[in-house]
Amino acid sequence: MSNIFSDNSQIGVVPTFSDLVHNNFRGEMNALCWYRNLDGDFNEIVAQLSLKENITEVDPEDLIALQLSPKGNIAREIILNDLQLLTDFGASPSLNLLKCYERDDEFDFISTDVYSFHVDRSPIATDTFLCTYHGAVSDIIANTQAEQKILIPEIRAKLKELHDGPEEEFEDFLKENYFDLHYQVHADAKPVNLGLGHLWRLAVDHPKQQVLPCIHRAPEENEGEYRLLLIC
Repeated sequence: MSNIFSDNSQIGVVPTFSDLVHNNFRGEMNALCWYRNLDGDFNEIVAQLSLKENITEVDPEDLIALQLSPKGNIAREIILNDLQLLTDFGASPSLNLLKCYERDDEFDFISTDVYSFHVDRSPIATDTFLCTYHGAVSDIIANTQAEQKILIPEIRAKLKELHDGPEEEFEDFLKENYFDLHYQVHADAKPVNLGLGHLWRLAVDHPKQQVLPCIHRAPEENEGEYRLLLIC
């Protein structure tokens, strides 16, 4: 399948939802993309939805209640179908209307919010699915182009000062506060933007995972524009 992701060894590109959920990660490949050029007017949906907080979960019933043009209706059917496919697969998808995420500015030397490059962790065998229908789009980065922040000497030294406890409890402290999930990208790193409309499956850090977890980040939102994001 010819597309902008075809030559990237980190990314596997598939033509169907079945391939997305049944293909295995392997080697450097820890991101799978169901590549799609979606029709429909997703902006029309965003314009009619109401933002109650910085992040508002949109129920299928909310979508169904909207009065939409034919193009808007096409967009709605795509979203409802994606939600149903993931639900039937056994996932728990959430459709979010998003103004912004909460920022973590407690420490000036390390951040643990989703705008920082990070990996997801789960105690069970699962993956992260996401699709941006409207607005700014997330990035991923190859694992060879980033380093765990807790391994950078100056950051590690400051975290040890912050811990101020027994050395044998330091690694647990890092995990309990999610510091170990965050990464510093190299100066010459080239993040990959995930693009609008494609449904992605990203590898998560869990005991049965055979590949490295996929490093990703939420984007800086565009001024005055909400994101419409499916995630689970």
